[in-house]
Amino acid sequence: MNNNSKTTYINYHFVFEDKTEAHFPINLRISDLVFLPQNNKKHPPWTKLEFNQCESCQLNPNVTSHCPIAVNLEDIITTFKDRKSYERVLLRVETPERVYEKDIPLQHGLGSLLGIIMVTTGCPTMSILKPMVRFHLPFATLEETLYRSVSCYLLGQYFRLKKGQQPDWHLEGLAQAYEDIQMINVGMTDRMRSISEEDANANAMVVLDIFAKALPSSIFVDVKELEYLFQDISEFTLEV
Repeated sequence: MNNNSKTTYINYHFVFEDKTEAHFPINLRISDLVFLPQNNKKHPPWTKLEFNQCESCQLNPNVTSHCPIAVNLEDIITTFKDRKSYERVLLRVETPERVYEKDIPLQHGLGSLLGIIMVTTGCPTMSILKPMVRFHLPFATLEETLYRSVSCYLLGQYFRLKKGQQPDWHLEGLAQAYEDIQMINVGMTDRMRSISEEDANANAMVVLDIFAKALPSSIFVDVKELEYLFQDISEFTLEV
């Protein structure tokens, strides 16, 4: 499990039916999973923190002038602002370990890309999902997302316990986090609608928000449907 590299990548490559292509390389610093942008250009007014600032935003405009998510989504939003959400794309996602490829509506592929950027660019509300990015799963279903998010959260609670901190084994913090994330999704959708001629960007956010809305209740209800996966080990007892 030793990794000598200081960075990793998740590259998104969109190919439209008209043969138009769009490529977005995502470079992440492994130590803290922070997105490493490739440009430092001047940013437009809609990226300012106070522009449609999210209701649950924890950042102070007097300290942080621009929304970190908006700044790092700028190129993506501009690229797709004239695209329709239902357009078909062949999406290829490359990581150092493997390659994923699927023909899907643009809104689903774009939603997956937006989700990575939103989690890794410094938004305090979104940071709880950052560990999941290290083992990103494109095209994930709701059941897969539920499994990954709950498993990841509980692993985090184990490390809290090891540090002498109070763990949350009842998943209450995870459910609350997804409710807070819904407000971030609403704020980002408002930003996108302000500059987009078509609906691809906004509907990609809607796709993300569907997951965020479904997961709080799923954590306490649907997670029980995953219990069958652990029937064998539920009866396992460790002999000391």
